[in-house]
Amino acid sequence: MNEKLATLATEAATKILTPLGFEFKLEAAPYEESVQIMIESPDARFLIGEDGDRLDDLQYLVNRMVQAEWEDAPRVRVDCDHYRERAEEKLLRRARSRAERVLETGKPLQMEKLNAYQRRLVHNALAEIPGIRTCSEETDSRFKRITISLAE
Repeated sequence: MNEKLATLATEAATKILTPLGFEFKLEAAPYEESVQIMIESPDARFLIGEDGDRLDDLQYLVNRMVQAEWEDAPRVRVDCDHYRERAEEKLLRRARSRAERVLETGKPLQMEKLNAYQRRLVHNALAEIPGIRTCSEETDSRFKRITISLAE
């Protein structure tokens, strides 16, 4: 684990959460090529927000603060009470289920609008399924739909 990154990210999260009055505990752990900060808090629902929107904001702020100290720092993942982990598992179950229906019916199906990270997860997971291909819609929007169809 990159200790410098873990220290910077933990300090940034602490600087954000402490003045807000939240009771929390932070733990840094390796995550892919970077670090994940796990927040445990009795106030988790407030930190996570609706569909993880506040957690996304918190992650953005932590990364901006880390990059202010270390310009080329890898992106830090911030999670609270394993919310992201559960949400990603749920997203991938939906994607695999739709891929199975596409294989059964031959008819393309679309996912809901997803951010870039979620789209990458879905594309990678479905790339492992023979006979399935995925493509993101061509738009300037930050949130895009993935179409799941039969591979030709």
